[in-house]
Amino acid sequence: MTIDFEKMNGLVPAIIQDDKTLKVLMLGFMNEEAYKQTVETGKVTFWSRTKNRLWTKGETSGNFLNVVSILNDCDNDTLLIKANPVGPVCHTGADTCWNEENENPIMFLTELQKFIEKRYQEQPEGSYTTSLFKEGLSRMTQKVGEEAVELVIESMKGDNDRLIYEASDMIYHLIVLLTSKGLSIEDIASELITRHDPNWHKH
Repeated sequence: MTIDFEKMNGLVPAIIQDDKTLKVLMLGFMNEEAYKQTVETGKVTFWSRTKNRLWTKGETSGNFLNVVSILNDCDNDTLLIKANPVGPVCHTGADTCWNEENENPIMFLTELQKFIEKRYQEQPEGSYTTSLFKEGLSRMTQKVGEEAVELVIESMKGDNDRLIYEASDMIYHLIVLLTSKGLSIEDIASELITRHDPNWHKH
């Protein structure tokens, strides 16, 4: 990776993004030494302009930023670092330096998809998900159908807590079924994006 440290007198901005929620957590600056230390240790390290030294985020609080990936922008002078934060990021105690809550529950569906794909590849003993894969397509489709019926029943009863519970069961089993067919929840999202186009017409 070629990074242009000369454009800003030896520094480049580094945007820190939560790898799971995709929330922007903070912005810091790195010189070449800070970048190398970040890569070597797997913990985000900045060049502190106030302390005039290298500063690993969390070195005193324990709230480290564990690196997942590092991307360079099109001009090679700004980094996007995806990380898993340990605790709040801001010195004020807030989740982010913009005082936002670091939450995005919808992103858990992607995490769940990855988890189920891992189960499909490894199929560890004692896992319910593994048992579904081993029992085959008929069992997986049966479970999706059962959960769909239970979802309809709870929606008619008017119990929203049970409705959410059964909807969660159905979505989980649907992702298992999709995974067994080489598909994913993202494929459904792509289809819905296509349908959202005003020019889309039903097949």
